[in-house]
Amino acid sequence: MKHMSTIIMMLVLTTTVSAHHSDAGLDVDSILAFEGTVTEFGFRNPHVYVDMETMQSGEPVIWSLQMGTANGLRRRGWTNETLVPGDRVFVRVHPALDGRPYAVVESIQKQGGLMLAGGVTLQDASNDPEVPPESDSIAGIWRVDATKLVAYPGGFDGFFHANLKLTEQGAAAQSSYDPLSAENPESTCLGRPTPGAIVSTTFYLLEIQIEENLDSPIIIRSEYFDEERIIYMDGREHPPATERLSTGHSIGRWEEDTLVVDTTNFTDHRSPYQIGVPSGIRKHVIERYRLISNGTRMIVEFTLDDPDYIAEPMTHQRELIYSPQEQFFSFNCDLNASGRFVRP
Repeated sequence: MKHMSTIIMMLVLTTTVSAHHSDAGLDVDSILAFEGTVTEFGFRNPHVYVDMETMQSGEPVIWSLQMGTANGLRRRGWTNETLVPGDRVFVRVHPALDGRPYAVVESIQKQGGLMLAGGVTLQDASNDPEVPPESDSIAGIWRVDATKLVAYPGGFDGFFHANLKLTEQGAAAQSSYDPLSAENPESTCLGRPTPGAIVSTTFYLLEIQIEENLDSPIIIRSEYFDEERIIYMDGREHPPATERLSTGHSIGRWEEDTLVVDTTNFTDHRSPYQIGVPSGIRKHVIERYRLISNGTRMIVEFTLDDPDYIAEPMTHQRELIYSPQEQFFSFNCDLNASGRFVRP
């Protein structure tokens, strides 16, 4: 590895940076490339961080480098010992716009080869069997078919930027939002309620648990912030609007072979779509889950409505692949790691 004592700026076309707290505050159109020594490696969610010391204008500078999630990197073979203090590494990063030594990693190279740390989809890291497994139920572990997804610049937040049409109230709330402040819910490990788990299947597994008793609740879990939702199947109605839950209140029914989930009663959330548009008391989500392709795949669709902030309902559909061979990881959001992006 060639020694570099100064930082080199290169203007290049880059791949999508999938930061959970959005690309705000990052120069995603440029890359800094430099060499340094690892001083700390934090293998935690929602982001893995590498602290490294490099020489800049003859002075040592400690950079805080954000990588992907521990879940995504674990699927790529990373562990908490992949990097250790004292390792010499060469990095390519997207730097913070405000000049502080903070950046998102595009790639890291150390002795032994190149390790990519940018946007990792489940498709990239999947363990596809030669013969696709079949299921006679939507129960089980599912991952997205990323080959059929539209790629939105910015990942999770880019998806909602492209698809939400805002009311004046929604646009005003978005323009006043500071994603690099403690106002960002992620800084306190607060996840994003449905349809967040469906959109995040680009990077995380979804698991559905169904009991033999048809009146028993269905459980839907996501690796994303360890969300677990109870879908009541016993015919009950939603509670009064004054009773509000962080994941909302979900009731379900079967329409032939399709599970229909109706969710309301959400608590207020400052940025459930990662773009500074809130959700409020009138938010309403309808989801549909249906097997296709002899049970090897499932179509998942949602319609999102929140008339206070969204000008018209948004509908999205994607295809998930039955993946019982995949390991479902816990997220275990770490408060110290979660708030590191906040501007001092």
